Amino acid sequence: MSGRLRLTVASWAATLLAACALLPLVDPPFWIVQAAFLLAVQSGVGALARRVPLARPLTVAVQALVALVLLTLVFAREHAFAGLLPGPDAFRFFAGLLDQGGTDVGRYAIPAPLSEGIRLMLVGGVLVIGLLVDILAVTFRSAAPAGLPLLALYSVAAGLSDGGADWLWFLLAAAGYLMLLLVEGRERLSQWGRVFGGASQGSPGEPGGARAPVRTGRRIGVLAVGIALVAPLALPTMNGGLLDPAGSGVGPGSGGGGTISAVNPLVSLRDSLNVNEDRQVLSVRSETEDVSDLYLRIVSLDDFDGTTWKPSKRSITTVPDGAFPTPAGLGPDVEREEIGTTISTADWYRQDWLPMPYPPSGVDIRGNWRYEPVGMTLVGDHGQNTRGLTYQVRSLNVRPTPEQLADASAPPAALERDYTELPDSLPAVVSRTAREVTEGAANAYDRAVMLQEYFSLSGGFEYDTEVDVGSGSEAIARFLRDKEGFCVHFSFAMASMARSLDIPARVAVGFAPGTPQADGTVAVGLRDAHAWPELYFEGVGWTRFEPTPTRGSVPAYTVPDTPESTLPDPARPSEAESSEPSAAPSESEGCSVRQQRLDGCASEAPLATLPTGGDGPKWYGVLAWALGGLAVLVLPLAPMLWRLRARSVRLGAHGRSEAGTAAHTLAVWDELTDTAWDVGISPDESLTPRKAAARIVRLGRLDPDAAASVHRVADAVEQVLYAPRPRPTAGLTDDVRRVAAGLSSGAGRGMRLRALLLPRSTVRVVWAVSARWAAVRGRVLALRPAWRRPAWRRPSRQQG
Repeated sequence: MSGRLRLTVASWAATLLAACALLPLVDPPFWIVQAAFLLAVQSGVGALARRVPLARPLTVAVQALVALVLLTLVFAREHAFAGLLPGPDAFRFFAGLLDQGGTDVGRYAIPAPLSEGIRLMLVGGVLVIGLLVDILAVTFRSAAPAGLPLLALYSVAAGLSDGGADWLWFLLAAAGYLMLLLVEGRERLSQWGRVFGGASQGSPGEPGGARAPVRTGRRIGVLAVGIALVAPLALPTMNGGLLDPAGSGVGPGSGGGGTISAVNPLVSLRDSLNVNEDRQVLSVRSETEDVSDLYLRIVSLDDFDGTTWKPSKRSITTVPDGAFPTPAGLGPDVEREEIGTTISTADWYRQDWLPMPYPPSGVDIRGNWRYEPVGMTLVGDHGQNTRGLTYQVRSLNVRPTPEQLADASAPPAALERDYTELPDSLPAVVSRTAREVTEGAANAYDRAVMLQEYFSLSGGFEYDTEVDVGSGSEAIARFLRDKEGFCVHFSFAMASMARSLDIPARVAVGFAPGTPQADGTVAVGLRDAHAWPELYFEGVGWTRFEPTPTRGSVPAYTVPDTPESTLPDPARPSEAESSEPSAAPSESEGCSVRQQRLDGCASEAPLATLPTGGDGPKWYGVLAWALGGLAVLVLPLAPMLWRLRARSVRLGAHGRSEAGTAAHTLAVWDELTDTAWDVGISPDESLTPRKAAARIVRLGRLDPDAAASVHRVADAVEQVLYAPRPRPTAGLTDDVRRVAAGLSSGAGRGMRLRALLLPRSTVRVVWAVSARWAAVRGRVLALRPAWRRPAWRRPSRQQG
């Protein structure tokens, strides 16, 4: 192997070893295999370009072009010319993927799911770093500066990582860089020895000695390794995850005190609702039979500055031992039931706040957690998060009546002041719409119900997670005008309108009820992320409302059984409903918003229903998928299966006649030569059977018994080929098996594996197909009229 080729391989290996530091960041980590293959192609093209040779800038340009084509082929094939050449559409697609990848990086906890955007960032980043390393170390023959892009790759990974096996990834990256330096040093020393023979013999301490380049490279290497050790300490770790704070400052110490704060979770919530794969976040098992109201609350947003809702800074204390304090405003005459809930979080779900049913009355959990008494939430301290936890929560299922809510007295002055505050920048249309919607209401409860019905039923709003989140004071006004949005828009708008009507309001963020499973648990996924308004009523406390259509469940206390209510009691059928079957089509075919709000339609939650009847997959679709899966399994094993079939046929019986004996002998000889071919001894058709047997014995290093078997088969073949009446030879099949065992024992493990899975002798299939095609083509040409044949194929006429 030439020096430059060794440098090329070392650059490829060093880049991959540094890229290994990225493996803990995503799951699954199989992207590294794809990156290794594409990087090998890119490096191989560079090696070929240097061997031509091309000028250095042209070599770099060719490698960059090949990298772009490879990325287009893998990620943007549908948007490229001929599926290979990138055009404007491909570049726009790349930009969209990179934007999606950046959003995913900020949204998910480590390890993040391997979305297409993240995969493009990883594979493309490795190709770019690999190209820089190859340019510096191989094209310009300067391996020491190539440590800088390797250092950049490792530092990015170390900055995003959250500990664990960081030392292992550093050792791999450092080993790759030092290997690159050593390969370059060896290549330089070999060149110096050829050009400056005297200098190469000097001692290491002499000026101009041959070890000067190696010494310089090692010093730069030590400097780069030192920077790599220190750089991660100065980089922040990624506290990603659903609704994860960008900077939650929890005060030091284990006693009381400290504050918490967080950023607006609006963007994270929208992205969670729009994920392609609804990954399970939580597994919930509750004592209550009706899980339709089992909302899991993470945090409440009570500070509204006109641009967004966010949590206020709150003091935190130690988690109370035993029962939690009674929720603020909850009177003794309100019916309640304490229920237990066990929650298990996914290993990848990293969240500083603890999802719990509200209001909690006690929590049994391990780890460093603190208690925020105003929102009755738990927040992690000193890096504590929810990843892979199982905990138990006791909570109150509060069941107020509509009468209790309607008769609620005025809230405390301080609470009303804090939770009805609105910024001056809020558009006037918000309060004006609130007054129009609630005109004629007798009390705060009626106004709250009218607001809920306006958004969920009568206002003509549509649920859409693809709309722009928007920002600024005009966001709510745009939502009221366009009437399209998702849970954040509905909850923010209702809370703002409730405050404009002097009803204390805040927004809760967490998870809507998930999907019940066969084992009695409830699976909560990313798409169950939700936001809803909480309104305060003295004597009941903070009370959930659900303005978002098709999401969650309508609280029973917001459906009063009164003539004035526009909503029927879901517990009783309508009096106007006929018990007779109707001949008209059912309204469920075009499920109305009213039915959706009352759970009168089939659930749209994932895995909630299974296809039945004609909606199921067709038999030919199932057959096609089954055949496709079978082909995927069989095709890689096709060479091995063909070889096993050929061996079985050749070593089988061919009849007791003279012709059958001859065919059997020749088939056995073919099997013996192909067995030798599979382990690396290619056949030589120019040799006689005796000389071919001697060659197999020599190259295969066979023992005397196996060698005697080879010669015995060769003698039988000579009898068939040259004797007038060949005598039959018994035991040829056993001889071939003995030879096969001898050849296998003399080959290495890799050779034996290749002989099994990818036997070389399978090329005979290609030869046979080629010969068959040539024969068929010859027969077709022979059938053509003479005047249409080429002149060289026409029969010549003898002149008389």
